[in-house]
Amino acid sequence: MDTGHTEGFGLPRSRATNERLHALIPGGAHTYAKGDDQYPEDLAPVISHGRGAHVWDLDGNRYVEYGSGLRSVSLGHAHPRVVEAVRRELDRGGNFVRPSVVEVEAAERFLATVPTAEMVKFAKNGSDATTAAVRLARAVTGRSRVAVCADHPFFSVDDWFIGTTPMSAGIPAATTELTVAFPYGDLAATEELLTRYRDEVACLILEPAGHAEPPPGYLAGLRELAHRHGCVLVFDEMITGFRWSEAGAQGLYGVTPDLSTFGKALGNGFAVAALAGRRELMERGGLRHSGDRVFLLSTTHGAETHALAAAMAVQDTYAEEGVTARLHALGERLAAGVREAAAAAGVGDHVLVRGRASNLVFATLDEQGQPSQPYRTLFLRQLLLGGVLAPSFVVSSALDDADIEHTVEVVAGACAVYRKALEAGDPTPWVGGRPVKPVFRRLA
Repeated sequence: MDTGHTEGFGLPRSRATNERLHALIPGGAHTYAKGDDQYPEDLAPVISHGRGAHVWDLDGNRYVEYGSGLRSVSLGHAHPRVVEAVRRELDRGGNFVRPSVVEVEAAERFLATVPTAEMVKFAKNGSDATTAAVRLARAVTGRSRVAVCADHPFFSVDDWFIGTTPMSAGIPAATTELTVAFPYGDLAATEELLTRYRDEVACLILEPAGHAEPPPGYLAGLRELAHRHGCVLVFDEMITGFRWSEAGAQGLYGVTPDLSTFGKALGNGFAVAALAGRRELMERGGLRHSGDRVFLLSTTHGAETHALAAAMAVQDTYAEEGVTARLHALGERLAAGVREAAAAAGVGDHVLVRGRASNLVFATLDEQGQPSQPYRTLFLRQLLLGGVLAPSFVVSSALDDADIEHTVEVVAGACAVYRKALEAGDPTPWVGGRPVKPVFRRLA
């Protein structure tokens, strides 16, 4: 492969473009997780293009890429079937004054894929879908409080959630006070919360699974608990959708929520998200009922024909080619290789791979076994020098055996450097500048 660089590796065009980005765009990117503060200093490549599991930066360097599009590009970049479906619609017009026939076709396809849902409404991003779920839950219950899972990192850019993070500037305290938190996997603690706020909590919202599998009976128990307390149960399936199964975690674990939200992998990089759920709840945002109307989702670009065509092509590809099984197989191979490389270098207790095989992340621990941003910087730096762009180890189905082998080789080299830093008791000489920073922090 034409990847792998030396310590003299530099990114002059990317650095210059990052300066242009910061001059014009707050944060230098349109998503904080893509910011150059998430990468080693002066080693934040700006992407020129991508194909399959590879991307090229403005300086001509090629990388094996993981976590593509923040987990959204699970089939690989410029997937032929998706691109062709989009191209067909582009010549037919993308947005009209009345619904396109593509809207009903996409809804039928989605509900066939996720048969636990009865109605669906599309949007352009996940935050709109989760906020619509919260609004709908408040409307049908007449309650104001929202209970979010404290162990899951992100639900929405909107005030009801962002106000609970360190980046709460600009959000009224009165809004934040309406959001409470419950721990994942602990039914007793959740019941205590619902009892403390009796008849106040509109919904429980959580990712149905994360880096660990749900405890046996947990999701079914949470559904029973929510219904017993008159709450709406919302599964945020932005990540678990398609990566756990084509029908999401609800399809895999056999527990049906009242509402669920999908996005990311649904469009393979095209902007499409979905709110789905029980008809009696979803119809409150429609016209065929006698109650108060809920302003559920109403977006000018929510049903662009090409994005819905992309979603249908993605679902067909997953079903016909067994993509979810391939993601798991690739992830298992990668995780085994990384763990073996870390153990061989003597850092198996410091470089850890976690999560479901289709959704792997890594942890970088210091001499005391604590999460470390400097050690993460060291690790990311060595990966980049080896031609691997990996803020996580989330795989796409476009990876092949050679990509996995190359990644493991680069990880082995990174672990050798990691061992030197641990022996020195200080990673600073290998960090190359300021450490990478967490996304959610109070000060810039």
